[in-house]
Amino acid sequence: MLKIGVLASGRGSNFQAIIDAIENKNLKASIEILITDNPSAFAIERAKRHNIKHIFINPKEFATKDEFFKKVADELKSCGVELVILAGFMRIVRKPLVDEFPNRIMNIHPALLPSFPGLHGQKQALDYGVKISGCTVHFVDEGMDTGPVIIQAAVPVMPDDTEDTLSERILSFEHRIYPEAVRLFSEGRLVINGRTVKIKEQHGVPSNIVNPPFRQE
Repeated sequence: MLKIGVLASGRGSNFQAIIDAIENKNLKASIEILITDNPSAFAIERAKRHNIKHIFINPKEFATKDEFFKKVADELKSCGVELVILAGFMRIVRKPLVDEFPNRIMNIHPALLPSFPGLHGQKQALDYGVKISGCTVHFVDEGMDTGPVIIQAAVPVMPDDTEDTLSERILSFEHRIYPEAVRLFSEGRLVINGRTVKIKEQHGVPSNIVNPPFRQE
């Protein structure tokens, strides 16, 4: 069973989506620890409700960012974590963590990367006037939303959308594709070749679709 560690800074709705997938038996995994850099993060309440170990690591207690991420990596390793999930973690991951978990850190971004990386991807999409936005699960490297793309979902942009309405529409798809990406990893079906992530077939069914045919309900 895949052992997961989660990093979060805020409400942790994608953390909840993964919890739900595990509890609904759609994902064979266990969440070993939640680490936050914010003692007020609502993700902590979610961890308490589901009896998940949680700790706050204060970045201000470390002289450098690298030292902070070395501590994070040490805590994850001590729990036997095999895959690290970023769920609204508002820091760019640094080398000490990336080196300890190469190609074993995932993030989800509310845009179709490589378009609109960084903060407020939804607002960037609206300001640019695109007709299709979406979300992307990707492996994490030391850049800002620059790691290899695992899976994406396209979401229409409506003429009267605001940042809030578009964000909510995208979020509903985030909650679907993030657990799916973790499931594929847990089954050993993600193969990385440079920037390309291929999804191995299972039981003769092709699975190389990077934009699954999810429909809004």
